[in-house]
Amino acid sequence: MLAWLRHGGTRLSEVPRDVDVATIGEDVPLLEAIRTARAIRRLRPDPVPRALIRKVCEAGTFAPSGGNRQPWTFIAVTQAERRAFVAERYRRAFTAYIAPALEAAKDPAFPAAKRRNMNAALHLAEHLHEVPVHLFVAGWQRRGDPQVQALFPAVQNILLACRAVGLGASLTTVHRAFGAEIDAWLGLPADRPTCALLPIGWPIGRYGRPPRRSVDECLFWERYEAR
Repeated sequence: MLAWLRHGGTRLSEVPRDVDVATIGEDVPLLEAIRTARAIRRLRPDPVPRALIRKVCEAGTFAPSGGNRQPWTFIAVTQAERRAFVAERYRRAFTAYIAPALEAAKDPAFPAAKRRNMNAALHLAEHLHEVPVHLFVAGWQRRGDPQVQALFPAVQNILLACRAVGLGASLTTVHRAFGAEIDAWLGLPADRPTCALLPIGWPIGRYGRPPRRSVDECLFWERYEAR
C-alpha cells in the first residue's frame, strides 16, 4: 500500500481497509510531500480511523510556536448530525463568498484553471456533510489577539501529514462567517477561537504537483527589485 501512497495517492477503488497507523506515511520523503500536497476537496464518505486522525494531529503539535507555548487545540467532528450542522452554515457562507466568481465564470474567457478550482470548491461545499472528518484548529489568544502565527504552521504540518498517510485534506476559513456560533457549539471559550477548518477523508483522485510559478520570480537577494 505504501507504494501507491508514494506515487500519487488514492484512486476511487483504493480506499485502504486495514491501515497500519504506526508505519503508514513514515517513508514519504519530506520534500516530495511538500511539492505534491495539493488541496484535495473531493473526498469519499468512507470513515477514517481515529488513530490516523490522531497521528496527523500529532504532526501538528511539532509546529513551532513563540516561547514553545503550543497554543493549539484540535477538535475532530465525525458524527453525522454534527457534520450536518457545520455543513449547513458553511454552505450559506460559501454561497455568498463564491457568488462573484460564479458571475465571472459566465465569461467564456474565464481561465480553465480557475474554473477547475472553483468547481472543486463548489463540490466541497455541496458535499461537506458527507466528509467523514471536520477538523477544527483553534488556539488561545495572547494579549487579546489570536496566535495565528503559531496555528497556521500547525495546520501546514497536518496537511503534510495527511499527504504522507494518503488522506485528502484542504484548508478553509469560510466557517468563520459563523465563527462565534460554531466556536460556542464546539464548546470553545471566547478566548480560544477557531482559525481553520480542515475537511479530511480518503481522496477522490490523486495527489500531484500543483501549478506554481518559478521561485526565481519571487526570490530576491538582498533587496526587492521591481521586475
